[in-house]
Amino acid sequence: MDFKKSNTPLNTVTRDMIELSQDTGNIYETVCIISKRANQIAAQMKSDLEKKLQEFAPYNDNLEEVSENREQIEISRYYERLPKPTLIATQEYIDHKLFFRKSNKDRSNL
Repeated sequence: MDFKKSNTPLNTVTRDMIELSQDTGNIYETVCIISKRANQIAAQMKSDLEKKLQEFAPYNDNLEEVSENREQIEISRYYERLPKPTLIATQEYIDHKLFFRKSNKDRSNL
């Protein structure tokens, strides 16, 4: 998934909590759904970054010989400029791109 192509704002935006909780009927369920998706996005971003940085990993463990690699720095900066996972997950929720369902256990309590 290319996170740069999403229409997620880079800065925090104030959201209407009542409007956010309309789909679930409970703001806490909404926050739980968004946080679970944000954790998934963060894990995916971390694995992508580790794969890209693995190409530049030195094969010998010599602490005296540390060199800066310009490409490695650019990759790190790219990931620093991306929107935070919570902002991406919130935007996906607002755009109705998230699928969620209540378990049968939760429905029996209603």
